[in-house]
Amino acid sequence: MTWSDLIAFAGGIGLFLLGMRLMTDGLKIAAGTALRELLASATQSRGRGFASGVLITALVQSSSAVIFATIGFVNAGLLSLGQSIGLIFGANVGTTLTSWIVALVGFNVDLQVLAMPAVAAGMALWIAGGRRAALGQALVGFGIFFLGLDVLKDSFADMGDAFDLHAVSEAGALSVLIFAGLGILLTLLMQSSSAALAVTLTAAAGGLMPLPAGAAMVIGANIGTTSTAVFASFGATSAARRVAAAHVVFNLVAGAAALLLLPLVLVAVAWMIDLLRLEGHPATSLAIVHTLANLLGVALMWPLTGRLVEALEGRFGAPERDDEGQPQHLDRNVMATPRLAIDALTMELRRMGAIAHRMAREVLSSEERPAGRVAAEQDVLMRLGEAVIEFAGATDSSGDPVVETSLPAAVRVAQYFRGMAERAAELSRAPGVVALPGEPAALLTSLRASVDETLKLSDPGQPALPDAAAIGAGQRSFEETYRRTKDALLRAGSRGQISPTSLVRVLDEASALRRIVDQASKAGRYLVTLGAAPERSDVPPPVA
Repeated sequence: MTWSDLIAFAGGIGLFLLGMRLMTDGLKIAAGTALRELLASATQSRGRGFASGVLITALVQSSSAVIFATIGFVNAGLLSLGQSIGLIFGANVGTTLTSWIVALVGFNVDLQVLAMPAVAAGMALWIAGGRRAALGQALVGFGIFFLGLDVLKDSFADMGDAFDLHAVSEAGALSVLIFAGLGILLTLLMQSSSAALAVTLTAAAGGLMPLPAGAAMVIGANIGTTSTAVFASFGATSAARRVAAAHVVFNLVAGAAALLLLPLVLVAVAWMIDLLRLEGHPATSLAIVHTLANLLGVALMWPLTGRLVEALEGRFGAPERDDEGQPQHLDRNVMATPRLAIDALTMELRRMGAIAHRMAREVLSSEERPAGRVAAEQDVLMRLGEAVIEFAGATDSSGDPVVETSLPAAVRVAQYFRGMAERAAELSRAPGVVALPGEPAALLTSLRASVDETLKLSDPGQPALPDAAAIGAGQRSFEETYRRTKDALLRAGSRGQISPTSLVRVLDEASALRRIVDQASKAGRYLVTLGAAPERSDVPPPVA
């Protein structure tokens, strides 16, 4: 074996990883709507969550991406712990599809013939841009994936004499642990269980190791993929860390059971190959091992899911929830799927809006103007607004018209809520209530009541999203009340019924309330449009 052989081997792994990355990223974007629907399906039951996990992983061809996304969904409040566990089980079963592609296509088809047309067609779509660019990226990744696999096959064919691992496999039970450890190490180094599995399958097909050793490596690679969840949980919320722990527990249980029952697993593999009349190729046998190991994990953990949820719910504190200014729904793992990033933005904006509306009501109902408390809440809103704008700026629209219109709308909503906070803070610092004569006093009371009613219509802290038509009607009603109040105040001032100083103060208050209503109404109307197709006709366009 020469240096050129080692370089070719490393290049093959690099091509494989690049292909997986391009394919996964492209498919996540191209299948954005489907992923959203599958995620919604996952919330209905654990069984649906399992099916969704299998389908999502089959769509994006990466269990690591699905685990990252699941942790992001929980962190963003889109899934509960119990719902996410079904997804995790399904993702581990769905990832076995990669092994089957390598086994059934990688050794039975001329990979160059398969790869080159995929790269050519994919680049044409990618260059053309638009919605098809993501599909083009996925096709390019698909082609590079098989080019890397082809290089790995050739590399292992040349390494047969230099790296004959049959001697190591004669160490009995110790050899099983050695090869399992090697599988874990490969996954940790490459941060991709699919790449580790491809190396294992091609090495076994090249005659470098016997089937039991390859099976142990496959199981080890499955255990090694838990590192993905551990890394994804860094800096995440307590709920997200519980999901990562659930993934680790599942893979450890599945891996330990499969290693302990490895002789029986290999007997089952031989029986299935004979039953399905498959070729007894080492890669096919290892693909079956991979599938059986994960199904064994599901069979063992499914009855224990309730207890697992109870055990994890009692662990991992939540100090991050003590700081209201820390985002609770914006997670970097969700950014990879723009449609779901919009859902996370919507939830964080609704939380921002609830705080902004709370501030407005505090200054509206309080006679003593709680300046200190409102100033602290304004600081919370400013920090959350910055986080929302940063998150929106880092989310790639990828040519999706829904995302392209939703991201700037999200920034607008954040700015409107920050504007509400500024106006509320101004009112909290203003002097106390001004004594007014009969009609102006009644109209000012009516104006404040109208503010309260309009804020209720646009309040995003309620269970349902605001209704754009109702907000519009409420704002028009408020404007009429505001006009009558202002006219009455000006008449009273011109007749000397109100002192000039008091008139200026009360007009400033009315103007600030009007701006709060205006910003709350705009925010509510834009919030309704987030995640909606640009051509939707049931949502009235917001007033700029």
